[in-house]
Amino acid sequence: MTLMTRTGPAGRWLVLLSVCLAAMTMPLSFTGPAVALSRIAADLGGSPLALNWVTNAFMLTFGAGLMAAGALADNHGRKRIFLAGLAVYLLAALGCMLAPDIVWFDMFRALQGIGGAAAFAGGASALAQEFDGRSQLRAFSFLGTSFGIGLAFGPVASGLLIDTFGWRAIFVLVAVLGVAAAALGLHTVTESRDPDATGLDWAGAGTFTIALAALTYGVLQAPQSGWANPFVLALLG
Repeated sequence: MTLMTRTGPAGRWLVLLSVCLAAMTMPLSFTGPAVALSRIAADLGGSPLALNWVTNAFMLTFGAGLMAAGALADNHGRKRIFLAGLAVYLLAALGCMLAPDIVWFDMFRALQGIGGAAAFAGGASALAQEFDGRSQLRAFSFLGTSFGIGLAFGPVASGLLIDTFGWRAIFVLVAVLGVAAAALGLHTVTESRDPDATGLDWAGAGTFTIALAALTYGVLQAPQSGWANPFVLALLG
C-alpha cells in the first residue's frame, strides 16, 4: 500500500523528464573525473592512491547507498529523498570545483555519491508510483536509456569541456542538469510513501558499507603495499 496522489497524464511525463535528467548526470559523474584525472592531479596533487579515489569514492558510496536510500524513500517520502539527494549531489559538485587539495576533493566525491544514490533511488521509486502497466515499462526504459546516454557520451562531452574550459566545467554541466531536474521535480513530483515500510536496517546498511569500503581500499592499496601485506590482507579478509 502506498500513500500518494498521482499527477495527471501530462504531469507524469514531466516527472519522467525530471528523473531522467538527474539520471543522465550520474554516469557523467562516473566518467568525467576519470577523463580529467591528469588535469585534476596537476591542479590538486595527490598520491596515486588518493587519485584512485577520485572515481572510486563516488562509485563506492553510490553503490553502497542505493539500498539504504530506497528504504528511506519508502519511509520518509520519495519526492523528499529525490530532492534532498539532488541538493546534496549539487552541493558536493560545487565542493569538488572549490576543493583546495585532493583529500577534500575525494571527500566531496564520496558525498556526491551519497547524494546521487538518494536522488536515483527516490526518483526511480517515484516513477514506479506514477506509472503502471505498460506505461511503467516504457518509463523505466526511458530511465535506462537516459543513463545509457550519459554513459556513452559522458567521456566525449567531458573531453570537449576539459579541452575548452578546464576540468571544473564537468561539474558545471552536472550542476546545470541537476538544477533543471530539481526545479522540474519540485513542481511535478507528487509525494508518496509506503505506510507499511518497516524502516531502515541501520546496522545492516552500515555493516555492508564498511565491508565494501574495506574491500575497495584493500584492492587499491595492494599494488602499493603488496598483496601479502598484513594490513591489505586484513582489509580483504
